[in-house]
Parts: sequence; structure tokens; C-alpha cells
Amino acid sequence: MPAFHLKLPATSANLGPGFDALGLAMALYLTLEATPSEHFQIEATGRNPIQVADIERNLLLETYRDLAPQALPLHLKIHNEIPLGMGCGSSAAALLAGVHLASHFGNLNLTAQEILEEACRREGHPDNVAACHLGGLTASAMDKTGVTAATFGRTLDWRLLLALPTTSLATTEARALLPDTYSRADAVANIQATALLVSAFALNRPDLLHAGTQDRIHQPYRSAACPLLPLLLPLAGTPGIHSVTLSGAGPSVLLITDPAEPLQPILDAIRHAASDPALEIVETRIA
Repeated sequence: MPAFHLKLPATSANLGPGFDALGLAMALYLTLEATPSEHFQIEATGRNPIQVADIERNLLLETYRDLAPQALPLHLKIHNEIPLGMGCGSSAAALLAGVHLASHFGNLNLTAQEILEEACRREGHPDNVAACHLGGLTASAMDKTGVTAATFGRTLDWRLLLALPTTSLATTEARALLPDTYSRADAVANIQATALLVSAFALNRPDLLHAGTQDRIHQPYRSAACPLLPLLLPLAGTPGIHSVTLSGAGPSVLLITDPAEPLQPILDAIRHAASDPALEIVETRIA
């Protein structure tokens, strides 16, 4: 059987107010080549190669084996560019990869929609998975009948900067920080901001991003566990920086910046605000 190839992007969900509804694909990739083998093997390069190559605790392989228990073991060559545990959609990429592999090698013959819905069901929410599956900025909704998603904005040339702290944060821990209820004022504010945020991407209006990324639903409650966020939030709306948000559930922070502005002064401003001259900042783009 010929090798099976996949290339799946990192994603940043929420973008401030779009909680569990919006996701943005970023040009940092999980690249995979799979061939049948006598036993499971993983050759991993790139970021976090030890974790990626772990056979026993591996979301990708767990998904594959669960969906296609009779399928052959695989030899996987994986190059990973997605930071793990940083709110960059690593679990969404792993789930989608596992479903794709099960569909191919397990002869499940799933449609693209069925692959999307299976991965979303396992993730529990559609934002990262839909963006990873479709690319661009993705708006998605999930209920008992399935997943509805729309994507746009892939051609925007906005520059994305990911500020990565040294410690990770599990999504389950980040979700546990959120309240069970919100005030009407907070809900309305987030609905208004989300409308502006979607408009910014649909109309290529980066001037709407500052107002469109204001959030009252999750970022205020996660700031204590994501200390980089309150340090960088004041940069939003300053020269060259359109918006500052948590990437997904954090702890990394996504900044959407103006590609016409020189990069180095922006990097210097971020590191100065973070009081960390060695802070890792990854430059990328919309995928």
C-alpha cells in the first residue's frame, strides 16, 4: 500500500470573544507520512519530538486504533511545528490525523464532513477542529445533528505573532477556571465584538480588530493562569499591532500585526512588555 500523506495546520481558537465558535488556521504544520508496518513506530522531528513519538500516550494513535481496531499497525514519519499544550490546536490536529488514518487504512471511506464531525465529537467543541480541517478563519457550530462551518480570510496577508511562555496549560484546567453563568451585559458585549471580528476578516478591515477582539467571557478568568496575557494586552492598538488575544485557552498569546510595519520594533515591544528579552515569538501567517 502506498504511503499516505497529511499536512494539518496549527490553529488559534476564540480570538477573544468568539468562544468555542471561531478558529484561525496558522501556517505551522503537523506533516505526516504513514505506511503499514508490523508494529507501530513513530519517527518524530520538529517541536516536542519525544512527546510526539510516544507510542503509549498518543492521541493520534488512540483515535486511529479506536476507530479502526482491525487496521494494520503503522510506521509514521511526523514533522511537528505545532507547540504542544500552548493553545495552538495540537489536539485538534492529532484528532483529525487519527480520523484520516482510520478512514484510509481502516477502509471506513469517511466523507470530509464525516471526518470533521468525528474529530469535533471527540474534541467536544468545533472551533479548532473546523479551522484545522478547512483553513482560514472558521466560524462553526455543533449540535446533536452535526457540525456547520464556514471559512474565509485565507488570502489576508496579516502577520501573526505567537508569544510562547515556557510553561504549558491543559485545556481542561483552563476550562475549569470559567464561571457557569454570565451577565447579560457581558454576553451582549461579546456578541457585538464577535460581529466586528468576523467583519474584520470578511472585509479585510484590520482597523476593526482592536474593538472586535474585546472579550468578557474567558480571558479575564484565565489571566491568572496565563500571566503573559495581561502584560501584552496593553499593546493592542499601538503602532503595528492590531490585536492581542489568548491563543485558544492559552497560555500562549496571539498578536495580529501589520505586515507593512517593521518587525523588529514590534518584537522589541512585546519582549519589553513581557519583561523577558528571551521570550520566544514565532512569526507565521494565516493558512
